[in-house]
Amino acid sequence: MPNILNISTYKFVPLPDAAELRERFKARAEALGLKGTVLLAEEGINLFVAGTEAAVRDFVATLHADARLADLAPKESWSDHQPFRKLVVKHKREIIRMNHPTIRPAEGRAPAVAPLTVKRWLDQGHDDEGRPVVTLDTRNAFEVQHGAFEGAIDWRIRKFSEFPAAVQAHKAELEGKTVISYCTGGIRCEKAAIYMQEAGLSHVYQIEGGILKYFEEAGGAHYQGNCFVFDERISLSPDLTPLPPGTPHPSIDRDVSVD
Repeated sequence: MPNILNISTYKFVPLPDAAELRERFKARAEALGLKGTVLLAEEGINLFVAGTEAAVRDFVATLHADARLADLAPKESWSDHQPFRKLVVKHKREIIRMNHPTIRPAEGRAPAVAPLTVKRWLDQGHDDEGRPVVTLDTRNAFEVQHGAFEGAIDWRIRKFSEFPAAVQAHKAELEGKTVISYCTGGIRCEKAAIYMQEAGLSHVYQIEGGILKYFEEAGGAHYQGNCFVFDERISLSPDLTPLPPGTPHPSIDRDVSVD
């Protein structure tokens, strides 16, 4: 039975003391033997770490002890081996770089749609008001190669900071439609949906919890392939298990920014 618990979560919340939190969380994660990445910024926290179940749950309890992070609800998956090589805890300007400081999810989220609602809309081909539904991939091009929603719009961006320019170039093709933005765990599509709203698109949503939450609740319906993850598992199948060792994967340009 797999004995390594992998978690990922994020939250946009003002953390003016992010630099101090870095030292505290780094010390606790090291003491627990965790590996992975924890990013902290004044706009919030983004993390994906792995370790024994007891260690991971202890670390989550440490996070929950801060009232601002008390409602973090990490997504979980299991693996036979530690998928990360080291622990990285960083204080950054943004927890996901978009280079648009006016986009502040902590001041109000874009509407989110539950995975099972997304599945139902895709089953019927329109939303509950009869409006055509399109899915918009906000991930980098090399991630999309591993899998995507059927018929998803993919602008082949190399890094997330290119997303705003892509919206401006393709805005007309989204007008009059219900646009469901998606990414691996939700953090990029949350900023993406807010940006599109501010760009004047009226019916924009994000998938609550991203692809991984969709897999958890809706399986692989309307999705082709797997979901790329930024660790040594490389990608997860719709049942949230790593692909067997030796499985061919699309080539990965490790020099491409993952922002």
